[in-house]
Amino acid sequence: MSAPGTTRVEVLGAGIVGLSLAEELLRRGHDVRVIDPAPARGASWAAAGMLTPAAEVWHDEPALLDLGRRSLALWPAYAERLGVALRLEGTLLVGRDAADLQEVERQAALVRRLGGRVEELDPRGLRGLEPTLSGRVLGGVLLPDDPSIDPRRVLAALLERVPVQPVPTPGWAEVTVLATGATPLPAAYAERAGLPPGCVRGVRGEVLRARSDDPPARTVRGWVRGRAVYVVPRAGGEVVIGATSEEHDSPPVVTLGGVHALLEAARELLPGLDRAELLEALARDRPGTPDGLPLVGPTRDPGLVLATGHFRHGVLLAPLTAELVADHLETGRVDPATDPRRLRPLLENR
Repeated sequence: MSAPGTTRVEVLGAGIVGLSLAEELLRRGHDVRVIDPAPARGASWAAAGMLTPAAEVWHDEPALLDLGRRSLALWPAYAERLGVALRLEGTLLVGRDAADLQEVERQAALVRRLGGRVEELDPRGLRGLEPTLSGRVLGGVLLPDDPSIDPRRVLAALLERVPVQPVPTPGWAEVTVLATGATPLPAAYAERAGLPPGCVRGVRGEVLRARSDDPPARTVRGWVRGRAVYVVPRAGGEVVIGATSEEHDSPPVVTLGGVHALLEAARELLPGLDRAELLEALARDRPGTPDGLPLVGPTRDPGLVLATGHFRHGVLLAPLTAELVADHLETGRVDPATDPRRLRPLLENR
């Protein structure tokens, strides 16, 4: 039996969301087991680790922006606790041609309108800040408050703190938390939750890793003839290049077209990448939802809680999701923006 005030919690899924919330529950004294036959090898393993709530909001999405900012505020203390360093150099938004620069200006205007900081740069200031940029890049801006983190180091730190086993122990858990990412909800769990299996869908993303002797000093996000691309530096000259986004019904695979598109765009922005050593090409599904917001909170079954549907924002939202789940189990509190029960009328009316 659990000690008074503790709950036996089974977490299905050992990605960054599942491990983060398990770690938070363990810190609060709960009895936790994480179940995953292949821990830390899903979308979190492929993620670039950009912590950019304003830059990720492509439209007026106040609820998603609010969640991202709240979680970003938790990241410095969270990273320090795990012993993983944040990169604090900020993020550059750049455009290759005039049409691309319009995308930069639209995004910068949105960031400003939503209260984020934007530093304007003339061409000389842009290249002084990031000399690895191509001379053909027309312009850009700096988002000084947008850091990044290496998700693989976060996962390694969490796996040192959180026990993971391949299969569940029947009858042990009082509460099950589904943190299974893009994996469709099993029919039995979907029925218990009162939500159809289609409430989470896989959106494929392809990502490359390389090692460069001339990497950028900070994250570079840009547009090249209308195609979005990012290059995120890591320790030791490693860079992460991504990411494609494709709705599909088949398993995620790396495609020649996806690799070509990423390399072409990245090399146009940062020509020094021509000499980089290609280390890895990955494809993973990211969990999308009908309204673009995560599913974090209770279901029709009081013994079943969801922590999924984070789409591109799983790394950013991991520490906030951990607090939301733990607070709900202890107090019943639910954030309306992430409450899975909000989807019932939306999906029933389709």
